[in-house]
Amino acid sequence: MGWEYVVPGYLIVFGVLAIYAVSLIRRGRRLSEQLPPEKRRFLD
Repeated sequence: MGWEYVVPGYLIVFGVLAIYAVSLIRRGRRLSEQLPPEKRRFLD
């Protein structure tokens, strides 16, 4: 019925989104370390 294509497709999409989200979080944390404390606009 096509489920052998649908399930892997969803797994690939959600896997790529998860990898992208983790990379964004890591990049944001790395960039936030470069800012001086008085310039940070968020809570630690």
